[in-house]
Amino acid sequence: MSLAIQPEKIDEFMELARKMEVEATILGTFTDTGKFHIRYGERTIACLDMEFLHEGVPQMKLTAKWVPPRNPEPDISEPADYGRALKAMFSRLNICSKESVVRQYDHEVQGGSVVKPLVGAANDGPSDAAVVRPVLESCEGVVVANGICPRYSDIDAYHMAACAIDEAVRNAVAVGGSLERLAGLDNFCWCDPVQSEKTPDGHYKLAQLVRANLALYDYTRIYGVPCISGKDSMKNDYQIGDTKISIPPTLLFSVIGRIEDVRKAVTMDAKRAGDLVYVLGETKRELGGSEWYAMHGAVGNDVPKVDAARAKVLYTALSMAIRQGIVASCHDCSDGGLAVALAETAFSGGLGMSVDLAAVPASGIARDDEMLFSESQSRFVVTVQPEKKAAFEAALAGSPSACVGTVTADGLFRVKGLRGSMILEEKIADLKEAWQRTLRF
Repeated sequence: MSLAIQPEKIDEFMELARKMEVEATILGTFTDTGKFHIRYGERTIACLDMEFLHEGVPQMKLTAKWVPPRNPEPDISEPADYGRALKAMFSRLNICSKESVVRQYDHEVQGGSVVKPLVGAANDGPSDAAVVRPVLESCEGVVVANGICPRYSDIDAYHMAACAIDEAVRNAVAVGGSLERLAGLDNFCWCDPVQSEKTPDGHYKLAQLVRANLALYDYTRIYGVPCISGKDSMKNDYQIGDTKISIPPTLLFSVIGRIEDVRKAVTMDAKRAGDLVYVLGETKRELGGSEWYAMHGAVGNDVPKVDAARAKVLYTALSMAIRQGIVASCHDCSDGGLAVALAETAFSGGLGMSVDLAAVPASGIARDDEMLFSESQSRFVVTVQPEKKAAFEAALAGSPSACVGTVTADGLFRVKGLRGSMILEEKIADLKEAWQRTLRF
């Protein structure tokens, strides 16, 4: 990592690096010569004119052509057994537990990790983000989160990028971060977007890239999250004989921010029986590119769309509620939708949950599977102690939110459908087993 430090702050910076046991070396200084001059001792290794470095190579001029794809709409019957359907969803690679992989990496940072990748009663629940306290003499912390949803590029790379940005931001908010001090990093992983004999659809792929960048501009400006770094990895294609394999157009968006007091950070696991379960954000019939459709071999067209202006109001209110200490747990809704987020909240806390889908803030939803598995963005599952109900609802006034159920001690996950009947009753242990077994080594 390279940093630019003002001369008068060098000593302060080096002392901080020493305290944190981080190696830091002064490599050079900015000059007004207009030259990029590299030396090894007294020997010049490179000396380039900065104008040539930035302007010396002619820029490519390429053509982008956007033609929105139209995918077949799947005809999926409502499940006869919602418990079986949810277990099948939990076993999918994009949803299942990654604990066996996470455990192979060091997720401690000099003993300062506050919220780890795995949390909950058994330290195996899927955390939304990481919180680290880099200076142990201080309660200030750093939050790190990310978002990625390449499946949506099959419909529109604009909304793919928008959803990745929203996911990263809401993951940071879910653990106690805020939009006030948040910065982003854009990591593009793309297939070859240049029209050629090998890439006959280059005009379309370049249009996907253009649309992703338009979303990056639009949504980072609305959220007030500047991009301070990033990476572009293009031409991710593999050719063998007449077969060409290209990765889906993908934006990994990461955020880093500040938490004033790490003692107020929250995790995603339900904390105690009797707590109230809330759903924040509106659920719409947005199943295009979803895990539910993918499990049925379909893509669809109704890709999730982010209403950033509305989400920003919700995120600001939720951040304040967390800082006030009136949120027991908070978990974002992403892959697999509401059903996955609710069940993960329950089994990560070693508890049960009873939920009524008719109470969920929603529009355009006609079926239980649409409500359970839609991947509408900007949503959270939150648990709140009953005695803090009034304070929480006052804090969230003006944003879509509703109490949809309670945390229970019986170890069962119960869901009442839109028409009032019980559509799902499964042991939490069985759902957790379905979630863990896919990648268990």
